[in-house]
Amino acid sequence: MGLGAAMPTGPGVIDEPAIAEVARGVPPPIATFLLTSAVTADEIVDQQRRCGTSTVQLVAGVDPCVHEQLRKRMPGIGLVQVIHVMGAGSLHEALEVSPRVDAILLDSGNPTLAVKELGGTGRVHDWSVSRTIREQVDVPVFLAGGLTVANVGDAIEAVGPFALDLCSGVRTNDELDRAKLGAFMASVRKVEVGSSRSSP
Repeated sequence: MGLGAAMPTGPGVIDEPAIAEVARGVPPPIATFLLTSAVTADEIVDQQRRCGTSTVQLVAGVDPCVHEQLRKRMPGIGLVQVIHVMGAGSLHEALEVSPRVDAILLDSGNPTLAVKELGGTGRVHDWSVSRTIREQVDVPVFLAGGLTVANVGDAIEAVGPFALDLCSGVRTNDELDRAKLGAFMASVRKVEVGSSRSSP
């Protein structure tokens, strides 16, 4: 369950007291993800302690030493690094960061802008790059970026991700749309059924 803290842009942000309240109410088998745009170890550790999530999802790039510090200072807390797929260079970034985290999430933001886009853009990126990343790293790969009921089947078949992360594709007027979410999950199940039928 993704819980988005303050971001430069994008929908679905909630305040930290609300994140903490939700995290407390989620039963242990379900992971709670704090989506943070903080980039220093002190900021990230303090925010995770305030929010109490089981996982931290870093939506911005951080120095390698930050991952190392987080491991030492947050034992037992999962680390997911977001990589914004902007071209073939994203493969190098993924290969460098993957040994230091528990999973990678591939998204379609643009952290090079003056006001950084760190998620929730509703844009699709180049899935062939995502596929290459998924095949070459040794950690689970989550796929995000413009996923909708219309394209999720193609996305799963093109990339073969461990899991999906969605936001704008299941929202209406910046609110979660239950009908869109239901249709999205139905499309995911169709792909899973099709895959199981076609396997030997």
